[in-house]
Amino acid sequence: MSELLLPPEQRFATIIEKHKNDDGSELSILNLGPTHPATHGIFQNILLMDGERIIEGEGTVGYIHRAFEKIAENRPFYQITPLTDRMNYCSSPINNMGWWMTLEKALGIEVPKRVQYMRVIVMELARIADHIICNSVLGVDTGALTGFLYVFQYREKIYEIYEEICGARLTTNMGRIGGFERDWSPKVFEKIEKLLEEFPPIWTEFESLLTRNRIFMDRTINVGAISAEDAMNFGFTGPNLRATGVDYDIRVMQPYSSYEDFDFEIPVGKSGDTYDRFCVRNAEVWESLKIIRQAIDKMPEGPYHADVPDYYLPPKDEVYNTMEGLIYHFKIVMGEVPVPVTEVYHPVEGGNGELGFYLITDGSRTPYRLHFRRPCFIYYQAFNYMVKGEMLSDAIATLSSLNVIAGELDA
Repeated sequence: MSELLLPPEQRFATIIEKHKNDDGSELSILNLGPTHPATHGIFQNILLMDGERIIEGEGTVGYIHRAFEKIAENRPFYQITPLTDRMNYCSSPINNMGWWMTLEKALGIEVPKRVQYMRVIVMELARIADHIICNSVLGVDTGALTGFLYVFQYREKIYEIYEEICGARLTTNMGRIGGFERDWSPKVFEKIEKLLEEFPPIWTEFESLLTRNRIFMDRTINVGAISAEDAMNFGFTGPNLRATGVDYDIRVMQPYSSYEDFDFEIPVGKSGDTYDRFCVRNAEVWESLKIIRQAIDKMPEGPYHADVPDYYLPPKDEVYNTMEGLIYHFKIVMGEVPVPVTEVYHPVEGGNGELGFYLITDGSRTPYRLHFRRPCFIYYQAFNYMVKGEMLSDAIATLSSLNVIAGELDA
C-alpha cells in the first residue's frame, strides 16, 4: 500500500522511524482536537511536530456529521430551513435567506422590493455578528480576552433584533418563501437605529485595542499566509480570499436582493496572512453598517411577502374563516405543494464566504438532490498546507482567522 493511503498516524510513525537516525532529534505526533478549545468545534488535526514546529499535518472530519443533505431529500421544502440554521450558526439568517432565494429562483417568484431591502438588513446584521465573533475570538486565541468581552454584548443586541423579527435568537428559521412571516414592528426599527448609533464607537475602540497592538501584530503578521493564486486554486471565497488581494464578492459580482442599489466598498488585503484576514473583517463591519443605514433610509413601501398563495402560509384569520385559506394552509403545512422539475444554483455572500445551494427537483414534495456549498469545508482543506513549517501557536491563530465553523464544515 502506498504511504499516502495510510492513516496519518501510521504514515507519520513511519516518517519518525526514518528520521531517528538523521540528526539525533526526535519527531512527535500531536493531536490538535477533536475536542480542543482552539479548534472551534469538533474536528481533528494530526500534526507531525519537530519540537514546536509543524512538519506536516492532516485534518480529519466526521465527528459531528449530521447528513443534512440526505435529511433534506426526505423533507418538504419548508422544513429544510432549520437545517441551514445549523451550518454556520454564527450568521444563521444569511443561510435562511439564501435558501429562500434558491427556492424562489426555482419557482420563478419575484419578491417585493421591500422584502429585498429587509433581507439585506438582516443579512448585514448577521455578517456583523459573524465578524464580531471571528475577530474577537482571534483576540482570545492570541491572549487578549478584553476585546471579546467588550464587543460580545453587541452581538447580543443583534440577537435581540432577530428575536423581535422572528422570535428566535441563534437558530432563527427566519422568513418564508416570498418574504417574511410578518411585517416588522416599529420596535425592530428602533433597535436597529439604536445599534447604528451605539455600535460604531465601540467597534472603533475594539480596533484600537488590537489593530496596532505590537503583541497582536507579532502574533498575526506573516502567520498562516496564502497567496492569491493558491487561495483561488483551493476555492477560497469571502474575507479569506479578499485578504489575498482578490476583490471577489458575490454581492457585487452576482447581485441579489437588490444589492446593486447600495453604495459600499469591498475591503481587500495584500498578503493573505492572519493579520490581513482580521483587518478585512474589521473593514467589512463598517461597510455592513453603511449598507444597513442606506437600506433603512431608502426602505420602500409595500407588502412584506410576495403574492404566492400556493407557497406562502395565509393569515390565521383566513385559515379560520375561509375555505380557501384552510386548504392552502393544509397543503403547505403537509408539504403537498410540489416544486416544478428544475435545476438551480444560488450563491449568497455568507459571513465567511460563498454559501451556495445546488438544488435539483423532480416535481415531488421534496428535493431530488440538494447540495450545500460550504466555504468552511474548503478552508479546512487548505489549513495544513498553510501552517506547514510554522509554530504550533501560529496554527491556533491561523485556524481562528479562517473562521472555520464545525457545523458548516461537517454538515
